[in-house]
Amino acid sequence: MDVSNLKLPDGIESSVINKTFDFNVGKFVINPTYWQAGTILFLIFLLIFTLARVRFLYIHWSLGKASMAMFFWGFVITLILEGFFILSGRTILTEVLGWKNAPKPISVALDAGRNRLRNVLGKQDEIPSSEAKSLPTSQDVILDYQVLPQSQMEEVKDFVCKP
Repeated sequence: MDVSNLKLPDGIESSVINKTFDFNVGKFVINPTYWQAGTILFLIFLLIFTLARVRFLYIHWSLGKASMAMFFWGFVITLILEGFFILSGRTILTEVLGWKNAPKPISVALDAGRNRLRNVLGKQDEIPSSEAKSLPTSQDVILDYQVLPQSQMEEVKDFVCKP
């Protein structure tokens, strides 16, 4: 059956998939889009399924085909966990090694992969970690304040100085 001619009603692909909803977890409010929530649920399902399979292989351990299967399922678990990290804008490599500033070739490769994922998912609001600035210092704030127009300087002064 050829489904290439079928069209959804106008606006349904952008309004349903990219719509957000609020999820309260204690004091935290998480508002993912539907595609992010679906991806997370799918990854959790795969993680549980994979852990069950690894447990089965571990209980019935031998040095035959099962040992190769352990490597395969370990690789699958790594891919699933990497999917979680990529959804949050990080990677296992940078999180496990604790790199704040990865070496340039690795940083370029990670940003290229993140850009490709962003193009596939249609997400444009994430800043690559290699281009993200560190927290501003007091000197940075003073310099930024000094270049403001007079009206904005007064706004900032009123905001900071008045209770």
